[in-house]
Amino acid sequence: MAMMITDECIDCGACLPVCPNDAVNEGLATDIPVYWIEVERCTECVGAHDEPQCLEVCPVDCIVPNPDYQETQAELLEKYEKLH
Repeated sequence: MAMMITDECIDCGACLPVCPNDAVNEGLATDIPVYWIEVERCTECVGAHDEPQCLEVCPVDCIVPNPDYQETQAELLEKYEKLH
């Protein structure tokens, strides 16, 4: 299951550099930075780390599992291996 960033995000950008798959993206909405996670690239850090690194660094706990993208550990590892 891919992770997602909720509306509680304070736009700090802490999650951006820690993603091993470059799944976290930054854009602008009315000159305010916004962040989102690309589901095709998110592996919940399976294959790289024991825990999703975005969760580890988020100061407001605004990153949660995306209920629309259910994947097994094996599927996440396969996705990671294809990305790398």
